Amino acid sequence: MTKRLMTFRINGAERTLALEPQAILLDALREDANLTGTKRGCDMGTCGCCAVIVDGVARLACLTLASTVQGREITTIEGVGAGEMDPLQRAFHEEGGSQCGFCTPGFIMTSKALLDHTPDPSEHEIREAISGNMCRCTGYVKIIEAIQRAADERRGAKNPLIHVEGVAP
Repeated sequence: MTKRLMTFRINGAERTLALEPQAILLDALREDANLTGTKRGCDMGTCGCCAVIVDGVARLACLTLASTVQGREITTIEGVGAGEMDPLQRAFHEEGGSQCGFCTPGFIMTSKALLDHTPDPSEHEIREAISGNMCRCTGYVKIIEAIQRAADERRGAKNPLIHVEGVAP
């Protein structure tokens, strides 16, 4: 097939990539844009490791044709924090929200989309938002605590108390 030029706004910069018409966004990001922080997990949309944000909404890059997001704003894990740790990244680190780290970029992208639209999410809203992300190392408690802490920090809360349903503080 003949490649065609497709233009995207990736992490705040306009990028033009020569892609096959049926290229998936995950391949375009990893192979053509050299942004390898977006992970390839299942290639079936079940693990969430490839989550990116497109125009403010978390999307699975393994299920998205690159051609369908031409001209749109795409944020990958490399675009989060822009030189310093984002509150989500810091919270995941400090709360132990990652163990092996493979799924962490997907969780951070999904959580960022949530917090950008819902600054003070309930635990139920957090669980719902991350329901498409899979972690094989943790029990999700530390991930939820990290998201709650990041939400509190983004809102300017001092010494946030973290409470996950069913777990004593």
